[in-house]
Amino acid sequence: MTRVTRYGDGLAVVTVTYSPGETLETFLSTLATATTRPLSVVLADNGSTDGVPERAAEEHEHVTFLPTGGNLGYGGGANRGVASLSRDVGWVVVANPDLSWGEGSLDVLLEAAKRWPRGGAFGPLIREPSGAVYPSARLLPSLGRGLGHAVLGPVWPGNPWSREYRQATAAVEERTAGWLSGSCLLMRREAFDSVEGFDPRYFMYFEDVDLGDRLGRAGWLNVYVPEAEVVHVGGHSTRRSSARMLAAHHSSAYRYLSDRHAGAAWAPLRLAVRTGLGLRLRVLTRR
Repeated sequence: MTRVTRYGDGLAVVTVTYSPGETLETFLSTLATATTRPLSVVLADNGSTDGVPERAAEEHEHVTFLPTGGNLGYGGGANRGVASLSRDVGWVVVANPDLSWGEGSLDVLLEAAKRWPRGGAFGPLIREPSGAVYPSARLLPSLGRGLGHAVLGPVWPGNPWSREYRQATAAVEERTAGWLSGSCLLMRREAFDSVEGFDPRYFMYFEDVDLGDRLGRAGWLNVYVPEAEVVHVGGHSTRRSSARMLAAHHSSAYRYLSDRHAGAAWAPLRLAVRTGLGLRLRVLTRR
């Protein structure tokens, strides 16, 4: 019998840092207006060399610097941060350190959680620095939808598979989604525990897709709450600009699809997916 830990109603924010630079101060200063509730902040640090996370912890009483012992990736670092929290904390925010919080945004997410008792994860509307809305609440990438988006997305962004997957034409309203962007998530800690957090095998990319899928399989809902807004100062559009990041993205995409099509019967399909993603990576890298 699985033992369920009972948590209090406290709120904490976990952000994974890796030499975050000046964006961390924006993160912390705008976070102060995101909620009227007291909160603690854990900087799960994956090996920063700029000294910024340490200084932030020294300057802010509610901020804790937590070295993870190495570069564990986003999901692995977030897991360490959540594990460090006391049982008083029942609500956990996992967010990138390059966010700018909208005023009252966390309070809006917490209010939404009251309306969705089976909500395990809640995500705000995320804007790019340009003001454009990032499609952060999406369907899960099934084989057909995922491969159509992967193959045609770079050359035909408006293809029907990409539009469906990204929910490009969905109404901007509170609704459930297959998964929510991991750059900003409010999670019911009980739900996070029930799926054992992020899968640490995903070093970069798809850790949020995988989490959203596993939450759904465990009976929880992923809820998009666009009345809450944040700005991703770093911007999603620049995250896969380097060859290393492109390679990491493709590797994680393969892991996600292969995990869900395991066994000998699916071996030819896994080979085809690996080959196709490899060719796609070559094309994008050359471009």
